[in-house]
Amino acid sequence: MADPRLKQIRIKTGVVNRIAKEKQSYEKETETEKSRLLKLKDNGGDSHTLRKQEEVIQESAMMITDCQKRLTAAYADLKAVLENEKDLSEAEEFQNASKALELALPHF
Repeated sequence: MADPRLKQIRIKTGVVNRIAKEKQSYEKETETEKSRLLKLKDNGGDSHTLRKQEEVIQESAMMITDCQKRLTAAYADLKAVLENEKDLSEAEEFQNASKALELALPHF
C-alpha cells in the first residue's frame, strides 16, 4: 500500500497549485474589469453602471486578498510537511511539491 505521507504531500501540493492559479485568475479579472471601467468612463456610461463596475473590481480585489491568505497558509503547511518528511525526497510527489513551492514563491 502507498505511503499515506505521500498522499498528504500530493493533496497539499494540489492545494498550493490551485490557490496560486485562482489568485492569478482574480488578478487577471481585476485588470480586465479596470480596463472595462475606464472604457465605460470614456464612453460616458451612466452612474449606476459605473458604480456596479467598481463593485465588481472591489470584489475581485477582496478575493485576491483572501487567496493570498489561503496561499500563505497552504504554502507554510506544505513546506513544513516537506521539511519533516525529508526521507521521502526521492519520491515523485515530494519533487512535485518542491516545484509547486518554487512556482508559488512569486506570489509573495
